[in-house]
Amino acid sequence: MRILIVNKFLFPNGGSESYIFGLGEELSRQGHEVQYFGMEHAGRIVGNRTESYTSEIDFHAPGPEKFAAPFRLLYSREARRKLRAVLDDFRPEAVHLNNINFQLTPSVIDEVRARDRRNGSRTRIIFTAHDSQWMCPGHLLRIPSTGERCRRCVDGSVWNCAAHRCIHDSRLRSILGSMEGWIYRHRKTYAQVDAVICPSAFMAEILSHHPMLGSKCVVMHNFVNLPERKKQEDPGGYVLYFGRYGEEKGLREMLGAVRLCREIPFVMAGRGELQPEVDAAVREAETLADGTRQLKDVGFQSGEALRQLVREARLVVFPSVCHENCPLSLMEAQAAGVPVIASALGGIPELMEDGRTGMLVPAGDPGKLADAIHTLWSDPGRCRTFGDRAAEMAAGRYRSVASYVENLLPYYRGEGSFVGENAG
Repeated sequence: MRILIVNKFLFPNGGSESYIFGLGEELSRQGHEVQYFGMEHAGRIVGNRTESYTSEIDFHAPGPEKFAAPFRLLYSREARRKLRAVLDDFRPEAVHLNNINFQLTPSVIDEVRARDRRNGSRTRIIFTAHDSQWMCPGHLLRIPSTGERCRRCVDGSVWNCAAHRCIHDSRLRSILGSMEGWIYRHRKTYAQVDAVICPSAFMAEILSHHPMLGSKCVVMHNFVNLPERKKQEDPGGYVLYFGRYGEEKGLREMLGAVRLCREIPFVMAGRGELQPEVDAAVREAETLADGTRQLKDVGFQSGEALRQLVREARLVVFPSVCHENCPLSLMEAQAAGVPVIASALGGIPELMEDGRTGMLVPAGDPGKLADAIHTLWSDPGRCRTFGDRAAEMAAGRYRSVASYVENLLPYYRGEGSFVGENAG
């Protein structure tokens, strides 16, 4: 098959990009022809034959772009024009949408269907819901100014986003987000999508509230390539946090727990807007009995360096305060045989057996997080048992990318089932 993968970022940026790169590589390995469409960027690593991409938009850029860019999030004629060149050249049989809102906009859906009308064809459009954007304009189900987890737009009006400044705590951007949500619901744009891949049952439940999406949802947990497992005889030398240094990821709660566990060594690996707070915590950290610092920041890590960090940890902490979907980092830690302490939010409980493969804790509570860390850290045998069970669970339950593609292809072909479907 000819498959066009559409995502706003075509460079390594987060979980959705790891997903599209892994998916595209496996599709190509299985003999399918794959191209990509999204924004141009200096770090872009995939593309299309016509070299047609939208111009880069950075909503956080200083200067005039900071004020002009938000007005381009509602509908992008540029995205339609640039995509048209790719569609006419590549003639995909399936278009797989991922993160498209804001930088690309759902205008790309209109362009696929416009080409179908011109050619008398029917291109399959598949959408993977990496977040709740199509129900919650702020996509995090969270009010940033207060930290309240919220479903107001899911169960009611999208104008709640504007009322509570849910996008970067900005009134203007939140009004535009509400406008975007209202426009695409009113135009029934999302009804043109054939199937919605939900990486968690939690996400399927959220999207089921959309009158045009509920009957099209299928649950398929993300794929994970099983890494090398940690050595059984090695209890692990530290508690590891890896990921973005962001407020919604529970970074502040993580640092609060570090301060409550002064005798336990911690390693943090990541980057993000709260880097100054991480730097301050590192400076404040005490020296342990063996002469090392209690908190070490090793910066952003990837590939084998990150896998080694995970294998050498006694446990991994995933303290998110927003509703996570199906976090790859948590799955990868489990597959490596490392127990996880994580927030009992969103799709996370679907990936864990509390008290058997790890521990679930209330989100936003540094004290409860610290208690769980103390409990597991002080019992290396229990950590080993939890890690073994987590690895066995991952091997038996999580799909490899090859298996994932096998289950995805019927939806590309229009043969997939939706009623009661749960692809695991």
